[in-house]
Amino acid sequence: MVMGMSVVFVCIVSFLFTGLFLLLSEKRGLDREKCSPYECGFEPIGSARSPFSIRFFLVAVLFVVFDVEVVLLMPFVYMFFYGKSLLGILSSSGFLFILFVGLYHEYREGSLEWVG
Repeated sequence: MVMGMSVVFVCIVSFLFTGLFLLLSEKRGLDREKCSPYECGFEPIGSARSPFSIRFFLVAVLFVVFDVEVVLLMPFVYMFFYGKSLLGILSSSGFLFILFVGLYHEYREGSLEWVG
């Protein structure tokens, strides 16, 4: 009896939450100001969908990748100073080897050259 009532209660509450979510998330009052991109209160200059250089995007992605790799290398520095285990040295050497192979591939592909 209690189990059946709890299932009914959960169903009612979930339907109420779903209905409230749909009611509150409905977009109202779409006008030109709300649909335009925000530029510090000024009228928008040009289109918000203007194309940009793919090379800039690739350099930004490479920066993020190398930034993450630097963060992953930080524990290796700690390991070399305090915990000189053979497994740690081999794993860090393998990781550095993979990084340098990737760097060589990007160099050969020409991804590191801005003008070209």
